[in-house]
Amino acid sequence: MGSDYNSSQRNIKNAVFQKNIKNTLFKHRLTIIQLIFLIAILTFVVYLFCIQVLDTRKFRVKAKNQRRASAFVMRGDIYDRNGIKLATDTVYYDIFARRADYVHEPEELAKKLAPILKVSQYDLTEKLRRNTSMVALKKNVDRHTKDQIAKLNLREIPMDKKSIRTYPQGTLAAHVLGYYNFDADVASGVELTAANKLESVEKTATYEMTPQGKVIYNITTDPVAATKPVKGKDVTLTIDAAVQHVCEKELMKAIQKFNAQRGAVIVMNPRNGEILAYAVYPYFDPNNFKQATSFQIKNWTLTDVFPPGSTFKTITVASAIELGKINRYSKINDTGKIKVGWWTIKNYDYARHPNPGMIDLVYLFEHSSNVASVVIAQMMGRHEYYDMLKKFGFGEKTGIDLPAESVGLLKNPSRWDASDHATMGYGYGSSVTAIQMVSAVSALANDGVRVTPHVIKYSPEEEAEKIKKIQVMTPEHARVVTDLLTESINRGKSPIKNPSYNIAAKTGTSIKPKENGAGYTNKLYTSIVGYMPATDPQVLIYVIVDSAQGGEIWGNTVAAPIFKEISVQIARILNLQPDKFE
Repeated sequence: MGSDYNSSQRNIKNAVFQKNIKNTLFKHRLTIIQLIFLIAILTFVVYLFCIQVLDTRKFRVKAKNQRRASAFVMRGDIYDRNGIKLATDTVYYDIFARRADYVHEPEELAKKLAPILKVSQYDLTEKLRRNTSMVALKKNVDRHTKDQIAKLNLREIPMDKKSIRTYPQGTLAAHVLGYYNFDADVASGVELTAANKLESVEKTATYEMTPQGKVIYNITTDPVAATKPVKGKDVTLTIDAAVQHVCEKELMKAIQKFNAQRGAVIVMNPRNGEILAYAVYPYFDPNNFKQATSFQIKNWTLTDVFPPGSTFKTITVASAIELGKINRYSKINDTGKIKVGWWTIKNYDYARHPNPGMIDLVYLFEHSSNVASVVIAQMMGRHEYYDMLKKFGFGEKTGIDLPAESVGLLKNPSRWDASDHATMGYGYGSSVTAIQMVSAVSALANDGVRVTPHVIKYSPEEEAEKIKKIQVMTPEHARVVTDLLTESINRGKSPIKNPSYNIAAKTGTSIKPKENGAGYTNKLYTSIVGYMPATDPQVLIYVIVDSAQGGEIWGNTVAAPIFKEISVQIARILNLQPDKFE
């Protein structure tokens, strides 16, 4: 029994001892926790002291920057060469209601705003009752409407200022100008290629604003800078609005007359590469570009390729003259048809003139001889012919200052067969873009020098960087080709013949390939390219019509009449000096 008592006492002492240890550990832990809290509180106090007493400048600047806003930036305007405005920014306002700031009932607000916004009072009341933080009441209201609302002093009605790109001349030169979408920052045409300049501002003013969008005026605030929008640099085009209008009007007449699918007219000064007009059908209105289809918006004269047809004979003859294979007085044996490999190539008028015999180069151009063009192409070796075509700019971009230009299709001569070599001579062995044909033929008009085509007017410094001049052939040889083309027009029955001006030109007709590239359709491309006055070329005109229908469809019957009307009106607009006298 004594041992049980002693054992019980030991157990009690052990329990007390364990309890004392636990109490001691708890007190230590509590003390550590209290110290941690104390240190945290002291640290927080020191931190608050520092930012509120010792380091106020940093946080004042930060707070100020949160209120800081930049001046409203607008894009620069776009003008034609004579100062006619083609594109500009117009300021509009979006009207909202901020529910958290309501001091008027929705019915009362609707009664005040409905007559100004010209909307239904009932509909406006329903909008104002919506349980959302911000309610859009009306978008794109003009400044007059905004000023009327501002006079009501409604604190719950904020108005956001924004800029919308507008085109005062509507569809005029739409494919040159392109369009600009502020919301998505998407552009095309000059709006894209000249974006850096149009958006370039030297210095923007900054100022402070309240959360409600009100300017905070202080001694350093410039009241003019705070309200006046900052504008980018203006851009002037080489386009002449009067010439552009004539081209679009005459092209549209022909499109409607022949129920054609597409068409284009490009007018360029061959001396300096400045494009005076660039009409591309179908037209679209850049003010409403969202309603236009991709077919309308696409500048197909830059992106799509096609066989150039007989207009390419000018390049074949010019290449052979430059290479010394033929000269001004050469005669070619035109047999009416010629067999190349498995193919038999005929002249278009073979049924009427089966065997013209020995013809000169003027006859070749006047009667558009396929056989003579094939013979001349075969006089040139594949590689030397190819090298001349590259000099004329085929198989590469012209460098025009518009987006999405194609390089065309020009096979490497190592892959040419006899058919490729032969058909190249009369415009079927390669595929080109419309702007490539303009650029190539311009070299004939400019003493053998091909100048980069462009639609933007550049300063001398910019021009030296962006505009290239390539000597394609000698001036003497270029003038020989010009004389041959001019005589073919004056000697023949061409509808473009003009009593006051010598015109060097060539028509073309080619079968339209299928879109997948396999075979041909039953549609035609009809075209003409020429320049005037031929003794001192000032303008080059290229006309192409895609898929004309009805009657005789040739370059001479579809494209040439358009050329005729445009050339007569351009001569008057530009006051060209006549070079033909009776």
